Amino acid sequence: MQVGLTGGVASGKSTVSAILRDLGAVVVDADALAREVVEPGTPGLAAVVAEFGPGILADDGILDRAALGALVFADPERRAALEAIIHPLVRARAAEIEQSVPEGVLVVHDIPLLVETGQSGDFDAVIVVDVPEDVQVRRAARDRGWTEAEARSRVEAQAPRTERLAAATYVVDNTGTFEDLRHRVTEVFEKLTG
Repeated sequence: MQVGLTGGVASGKSTVSAILRDLGAVVVDADALAREVVEPGTPGLAAVVAEFGPGILADDGILDRAALGALVFADPERRAALEAIIHPLVRARAAEIEQSVPEGVLVVHDIPLLVETGQSGDFDAVIVVDVPEDVQVRRAARDRGWTEAEARSRVEAQAPRTERLAAATYVVDNTGTFEDLRHRVTEVFEKLTG
């Protein structure tokens, strides 16, 4: 079974991924793959530099994510240009990983932009980690050191909460305690593997 996992920025999706791993799922992390495909010396990094210029590189040749983020999060056209480079590379790498997973093991694709990239129909089930937008903004500012305006900009750059919820097979509310979250994720895991 192929499962997609998504949630807005600072919704707790990474925590849900960790719980799913603990329960025995193989989690394919699109964010980790997005970093991997633009490591120094990769065709992905070369394509990003060709599109956005050498100013997005740090002195050591590594992608300066903050510089790139400043360019793309405020400009939907520039963000789309970046996604057109990164997303196909991430999907190809995810497919390679999935092919290596033993039969019968739950594979969960942790994809922050699952809804935005139109991939919800590619999965047998979609888990959406959900919190209200004001909680996302508050957590992003607290946990990532962003200003409220930066956090709100990141939240607004993603699909609206209603669109994510519409794509959900299972909704995992993350407004309670960690124990509440673990209980709900365990329920969903058991339904998916039962």
